[in-house]
Amino acid sequence: MNRILAIDDKADNLVVLRAMMKMLLPECVMLQALSGEEGIRIAKEQRPDTILLDVLMPGMDGYETTRRLKADPDTAPIPVILLTAVENNAANRTAGLKAGADAFLSKPIEEEELVAQVRAMLRFRESENVLKNRMDGLEELVAIRTRELKESADRLALTLDQAISVLANTVETKDPYTAGHQVRCAALALALGREMRLAPPQLRGVHMAARIHDIGKIKIPSEILSKPGKITPLEFSLIQEHPAVGEGIVAPIVFPWPVGRMIAQHHERLDGAGYPQGLSGDEILLEAKVIAVADVVEAISSYRPYRPALGIEAALGEIEANIGTKYDPDAVRACTSLFREQRFWFDE
Repeated sequence: MNRILAIDDKADNLVVLRAMMKMLLPECVMLQALSGEEGIRIAKEQRPDTILLDVLMPGMDGYETTRRLKADPDTAPIPVILLTAVENNAANRTAGLKAGADAFLSKPIEEEELVAQVRAMLRFRESENVLKNRMDGLEELVAIRTRELKESADRLALTLDQAISVLANTVETKDPYTAGHQVRCAALALALGREMRLAPPQLRGVHMAARIHDIGKIKIPSEILSKPGKITPLEFSLIQEHPAVGEGIVAPIVFPWPVGRMIAQHHERLDGAGYPQGLSGDEILLEAKVIAVADVVEAISSYRPYRPALGIEAALGEIEANIGTKYDPDAVRACTSLFREQRFWFDE
């Protein structure tokens, strides 16, 4: 049932309005207030569907009451019809509309005009309520779908992370040195990316690719990987295949980042002296350049079957000696700063 609030400082006027509305709109409930302040309070508490508001009231007049009603988010949507004994001219109508009124009627009130205006305001209010309910329903649906999408994305991210762990563990079964190397290389590559202020998606991709950048070594015979002495040119040619092999292994996995290309390019060098394709400069992904620096520093500083660990300073010396020729200058500077300022170190 629709509720109409009448605000007028004269009780007689309210009696007339009540009788008129009861006769013309019996389906409506009539509320009443004798001042603007009281009307505002009732409007906030009862949320009527339409307000009939006298303009000429002592203290807070109808214009000010309208302004305050429309300034409050709780009462702003309620249509306001101004009722006044002043002349219904353009200036007065404009003043009412500027205050926020939705309609303006002169006294003495014409019954048919009042009913028509009230019905129009009630239809408007009903349409607003229907629209609000639909919007509330859409917002709830969007919230549900957003939550479902997030849960799905979280499950996908977990599955992807588990798949990467499985791949990394696969290498470990064949070459434990390589497995530990990938973990440490990934930690350093991530730190370098943060130091270089790479975007979060790039950081995620760099870390993901670095964790399995040597996955292609699964194709290399174990006796070559663990050989304590110097390897032959033929053996080295087999080792040079592992970046491309790694790219092929991860090709069936749909990553949000170019993980396969990062793996394929982590042994490329700026001057074109790397492998397997001899790429140079901007032909190499920035992420691959970051992984390359992390890869070299970890490899030189750590123990290998064919030599003892050479330490961090030897590793930093290698990348500094070849900054801008083999290794990306920004990645080199980031790496040397992290280690020499003791903001990064390899976990045992």
